[in-house]
Amino acid sequence: MAELVFDAADPVLATVAWNRLAEPGDVAAARLLGALSPVAALSWLTDPVGGVPCAPEDPRGWDRARARWEPRLIGLDPRRELATIRRFGGRVVLPSDPWWPAALADLAPYVPVCLWVRGDPAVLAAPGLAIVGSRAASSYGVTVAADIAAGVASSGHVVISGGAYGIDAAAHRGALAVGGPTVAVLAGGLDRFYPPGNSDLLRAVGRDGALVAELPPGSSPSRPRFLLRNRLIAALAGATLVVEAAWRSGALNTARQASDLLRPIGAVPGSVSSAVSAGCHRMVREMAATLVTDVAEALELLLPIGAAGESTPPEVAVGSGRPGGSPADLAPREALVWDALPRRAAAQPDSVARVAGLGVPEVRAALGRLELAGHALRDAGGWRRA
Repeated sequence: MAELVFDAADPVLATVAWNRLAEPGDVAAARLLGALSPVAALSWLTDPVGGVPCAPEDPRGWDRARARWEPRLIGLDPRRELATIRRFGGRVVLPSDPWWPAALADLAPYVPVCLWVRGDPAVLAAPGLAIVGSRAASSYGVTVAADIAAGVASSGHVVISGGAYGIDAAAHRGALAVGGPTVAVLAGGLDRFYPPGNSDLLRAVGRDGALVAELPPGSSPSRPRFLLRNRLIAALAGATLVVEAAWRSGALNTARQASDLLRPIGAVPGSVSSAVSAGCHRMVREMAATLVTDVAEALELLLPIGAAGESTPPEVAVGSGRPGGSPADLAPREALVWDALPRRAAAQPDSVARVAGLGVPEVRAALGRLELAGHALRDAGGWRRA
């Protein structure tokens, strides 16, 4: 067993150590750090007779996990990563820090161990729209992405993307052009910009907004890491808009991750003969994405669940007894839950609770009463308005 050269009892160093030891999405690491603190988990790993920290799904699971992690103990010194990020004017953000984005809790149990940030970490918690799409974007896609990003940023929302060529770069540039904050979530360490051709743009993002990575300095981007990065984009944003995407693409992966997190998704239409719009059309057809053609429609994605599209005057809304069309006979708590329910795509109780500002047990009880009153429907996908 390698001897540690740093203070393993320091919570910051122990957290950064786990960030280096385990890859994003490591199931065993997520279970271990869900049961133990980073300090206790590191103590277990370095103790050859440490026993089993919590019950594995597979009895051999912890042996395989040790086999993955122990080689990385050799030469491990999280002080190096911390010194590197400081040299670039950045910092590490832990779940206990005030800048930690609460929205990442939706990724449980695969919440990042920590985040690496260059720029203003406060923008991570601000409401934002993810704008993503093809690297091989058309001039139409670049123009639309930049225009929508500029409008979204001008409205006071953060524009979130992945820093890549094409649509991502256009979205960042659109936000920067109007002085709005933008966030680039990278798939490698923040000491090496990828793609290199966007280095100047990424520096500008870090200056006026924030660069974010889950992986520590020195980490190289790879295809699996790009896919895992996409879940962070989806979680940080209140909604995701795809401007151009091929039938199969990383942008669609981000949209699926957002949909799995019960975040609204939108797609910008293009020519039916354009290969770079095929994925957007697929989203509308197969994923119930909202069709978005301008800034106003993009901003509607960021409205509370159930609020978008409620432009029907109260006096003609079916069952309307109060502004917005909620039934007149509801108690205050049931009214909050009903207002938080989507009209079409179903939502789980924890998502409804976040929108309504209530606890999950309260929401479950209210949903039962709404169902009995005929105001809510439950199906395999969750709950929606009747």
